[in-house]
This record gives sequence, C-alpha cells and structure tokens, in this order.
Amino acid sequence: MLRGLEGWHFIVLALVFVLLFGAKKLPDSARSVAKSLKIFKTEMKDGDSKKKLPESDDNSKSE
Repeated sequence: MLRGLEGWHFIVLALVFVLLFGAKKLPDSARSVAKSLKIFKTEMKDGDSKKKLPESDDNSKSE
C-alpha cells in the first residue's frame, strides 16, 4: 500500500498539514497526542498489574 510513496509525498503531506492547521497549532497538537499516549501506556501498565495482584493474593491465602 505504501510502496508507491516517495520522500516528496511526505513533504507535500506535511505542507498540507501546516496549511490546514497552522504552524502554531501543530506543536500543541503533537504535545497533546504525546501526553495522551503516555497516559494510555500508564493505564495499560496499571491494568496489567491490577490483574496480576489478585492472583498472587489468592495463592498466598490457599497456602
């Protein structure tokens, strides 16, 4: 699907984004996306640790 894309395609795409959103809004948008991803990763790690904790508690109670 992306085999036909070359370097100049990405340059044109970047220029379109700058024209649509403005140069001042792009860094703010990128920063908010990065914060959202960081929060998502943190929540995923917390969810995994919450799943693991009850299993270890149950094993210690049965012994």
